[in-house]
Amino acid sequence: VRLELWDGSSTYAGSREPIGDLLVGDRRTLLGLALNPDLWFGESYMMGRLEVRGSLEPVVEALTANSPLRPSWLQRLHMTFSRGNSLSHARHNVHHHYDLGNPFYQLWLDRELVYTCAYFEDPEMSLEDAQVAKLDLVCRKLRLRPGETVVEAGCGWGALAIHMARNYGVSVKAFNVSREQLAYARARAAREGLSDRVEFIDDDYRNVSGEFDAFVSVGMLEHVGPQHYHSLADVLRRCLKRDNGRGLLHFIGRDVPRPLNPWINRRIFPGAYPPTLAEVTRGILAPGGMSVIDVENLRLHYRATLAHWSDRFASAKDQVRATYGEAFRRAWELYLAGSQAAFATGWMQLFQVVFVPPETPPPSWTRADVYEPRA
Repeated sequence: VRLELWDGSSTYAGSREPIGDLLVGDRRTLLGLALNPDLWFGESYMMGRLEVRGSLEPVVEALTANSPLRPSWLQRLHMTFSRGNSLSHARHNVHHHYDLGNPFYQLWLDRELVYTCAYFEDPEMSLEDAQVAKLDLVCRKLRLRPGETVVEAGCGWGALAIHMARNYGVSVKAFNVSREQLAYARARAAREGLSDRVEFIDDDYRNVSGEFDAFVSVGMLEHVGPQHYHSLADVLRRCLKRDNGRGLLHFIGRDVPRPLNPWINRRIFPGAYPPTLAEVTRGILAPGGMSVIDVENLRLHYRATLAHWSDRFASAKDQVRATYGEAFRRAWELYLAGSQAAFATGWMQLFQVVFVPPETPPPSWTRADVYEPRA
């Protein structure tokens, strides 16, 4: 990647043609990139003081691949003193990201409004088909049966809860603290005649009560934070039936502990933290009295998902700019490109973990039934 200053000068001496150029607009931007690149790259790009000549995603991927894996002292300080996701902070953080308005997400998500990693059984699948395949994969991993009860922590716009009720005959209680998402989910369930089998609850996951056959969380664990893993462990311990209960966590994770990029934490996902598998098993599943029976990494599926989202977002850039402004549009353009780069390079992982109480035998002798097409 070639660096070019505001006067057109560059010290690039690579033997190969650069995949793209970073155009630094002024001295303040250069100083910020030198002192705190993790924060100032995003701030400068968002404000138009840093430009990319060439395609954005390959440039960001190259920079990501060559970044040090270990967290800097600033990042370690943030991990130590992060305020976490208390009940009040959690609702504020969710509002910051998910209550931007349903029309915004409808511009570039699939028709089901699934804002998590899709499952591309065939690399050539459409995003719509891949998201439905993901919903069904989750159900198959949970081995759902008609008449069972399911609790979902963090339900988004309701796609998974409605899919479980409609296609697997279960009753679902789905918790969420995003008012925009809940209004959409309730209206959709009513339209599809499923309000008697799906209850969308405006409350925090920590307040789940009752016993259920299955627990599922897709894309919510990243918003819990290590300081509150014990709360999720308590939920699992008290809500899963001991004789046949099972659960699934689907979450963005890391191979080594590291905080979320500080710019993404400031501008996109306040309070988020992608955990390692060790942190999840040690901090949630073991204290919750659960045994892990299956782990799958869908990292490259998320890369493909983000590529679809980026293309759709680019097609909607004029509408986004008109409603939210150019700085917002650039911030989300960079967020999507940077996330794609993180999954492409292995900086981020996408884990699906299936677990049961020790009293419950694994629900299947092999994995074969999970990956056989459903009749």
